[in-house]
Amino acid sequence: MAKTILICDDAAFMRMMIKDILTKNGYSVVGEAENGVRAFEKYNELKPDLVLMDITMPEMDGIQALKKIKEADSAATVIMCSAMGQQAMVIESIQSGARDFIVKPFQADRVIEAVKKVIG
Repeated sequence: MAKTILICDDAAFMRMMIKDILTKNGYSVVGEAENGVRAFEKYNELKPDLVLMDITMPEMDGIQALKKIKEADSAATVIMCSAMGQQAMVIESIQSGARDFIVKPFQADRVIEAVKKVIG
């Protein structure tokens, strides 16, 4: 059975691009969220194998959403994505429980490499 993935990004074109990369590589995208609040709701509803989470989003940023998801489910697997390769954000994400970090604009092979490393 294909591994299930939830994509969280405020930019619709980014969600579409990531979804395209993942589905072409045999992963199942079970949901999308446009902000951290929706990401948390969708995570609880869908219980995906993996969450790909943008950091910079309205209403609740990705790091806050990551913390909420990890509080609700300590076994949650999350990979953070951000255009800003800011060291502090990377460190905070990892300390908050993210399993990996992808910097935008990303190459398809980097996305797949990160996903494979984390969920196979």
